[in-house]
Amino acid sequence: MLFLCVSNYKAFKNELMEQLKKRNRKRIFIWIASITLLLMVAIAAFLYSLVFKPIDLTEEVYIYIDEERDYETVVDQLKEKVELPNEDVFRLLADRMNYPNMVKTGRYAIEDGMTMPDLIRALRSGSQVPINLTFNNIRTMENLAGRLSSQLMADSISILDVLNDTSVAAKYGFNEQTFGSMFIPNTYEVYWDTNVESLIERMKREYDSFWNTERRAKAEKLGLTPLEVTTLASIVEEEATYADEYPIVAGLYINRLNRGMRLEADPTVKFAVGDATLRRILFKHLEVESPYNTYKIDGLPPGPIRIPSTSAINATLSPAQHNYIFMCAKDDLSGRHNFAVTHAEHARNARAYQKALNERGIY
Repeated sequence: MLFLCVSNYKAFKNELMEQLKKRNRKRIFIWIASITLLLMVAIAAFLYSLVFKPIDLTEEVYIYIDEERDYETVVDQLKEKVELPNEDVFRLLADRMNYPNMVKTGRYAIEDGMTMPDLIRALRSGSQVPINLTFNNIRTMENLAGRLSSQLMADSISILDVLNDTSVAAKYGFNEQTFGSMFIPNTYEVYWDTNVESLIERMKREYDSFWNTERRAKAEKLGLTPLEVTTLASIVEEEATYADEYPIVAGLYINRLNRGMRLEADPTVKFAVGDATLRRILFKHLEVESPYNTYKIDGLPPGPIRIPSTSAINATLSPAQHNYIFMCAKDDLSGRHNFAVTHAEHARNARAYQKALNERGIY
């Protein structure tokens, strides 16, 4: 009987110990699992905070991706212009989203509050923001190419090659002398990576829009075509320093045209000799043989001598009504003009101006 009791006790003890071991192992497993879960949650929260941490900016910034589409250059720009929450995480996300193989040209905005996934999605999808392309005060196609290239991805040489291509001009109804007329100075919303051909197409649409029914009717009333108005406006703008004189100068030239007189416009002589800086027109300049020298040709030159502003074009379309047929720069050298009806009055104005130049040593 004692033997049985001892045996039962040992069996009970062994069973109890086994149960305790199982319980301890379960507790240890639960404890390890809990710690692991907590660590995983902490790591996930940390990674989440990095991935979705908003980019802090005081103002919108831009990056520009050219035709090289180099991923490392993009990353360098980002590091230069914004403080990425973590470059390694950005690169990992970019790899996972396959952005290094999907870099697109363009101008992209980075806004305050964007996350790295937001940024990568915008770059990957090509969701660029447009620029306001502006050009004015343009004399030559070289000037125009330079102004456009300073605002676009295309370089000035590639733009100038298209601008100087006579077949391109002919495609839109212009020639080498008149192609500049198609470019109406203004501000246009375009994409930074717009190619030259698309830009030219856009300029033709803007030209057609500018020359609406109302403006064409005004030109017809003056007995001029839109191209002739633009050519005359270019002379008006070169002649007059101040915009309030545009309608007066336009009216004067139209008076001369209507009377069958030559324009005798000094800016056309400067254009003919290739020197827009001339302060004094000499007899040798007046004798230059050129289709642009309006002292020697009748009517208008074959094309504009600059790309005129819309204000000059509109002033030419609505010229001041007067009887002036002569003008001369004022002797105060202010850039303003004295206008005259008679040659005698004009001669007095011219002598006063020449005297002022002599006194200042301008020859």
